Amino acid sequence: MNIELSTSPLPEDENTISQGLVNFNHETIRDLEPAEAMIKFSIFLRDGDGKVLGGLRAICFWNTLHIELLWLSVEARGQGKGTAMVELAEQYAVENGFELALLESTSWQARSFYEKLGYNLMATLPDYPKGQSCHFMTKKLLPHTK
Repeated sequence: MNIELSTSPLPEDENTISQGLVNFNHETIRDLEPAEAMIKFSIFLRDGDGKVLGGLRAICFWNTLHIELLWLSVEARGQGKGTAMVELAEQYAVENGFELALLESTSWQARSFYEKLGYNLMATLPDYPKGQSCHFMTKKLLPHTK
């Protein structure tokens, strides 16, 4: 057996280790939802000409909405658009049977913004990146009522 580090792994090698973990997970937890149940989606904020002024990228799996990133251009900030995009992502997740939300936000980004939306600090990783912190936040999603 040889241990090898690669900065340009073959896709089939990456698939082998990914599928190996998926198989292990399903052997260990029989009712774990299948990897095919994963949903990736994005939400875009566009101006009248179709130019992207902001957006949210997310993935849903294992009963959890994971907000990977949220960005707004300077001209789009402070107008409630970020809140609207997060709420739309949460609504989409709930409509598709997901119950929790998870995200990371660094110390110079938007921890207080997410706290106002009901997210709770779960953990902080100090000095990531160096001199800063990364905050891991979570929220229990409830069905939206009209």
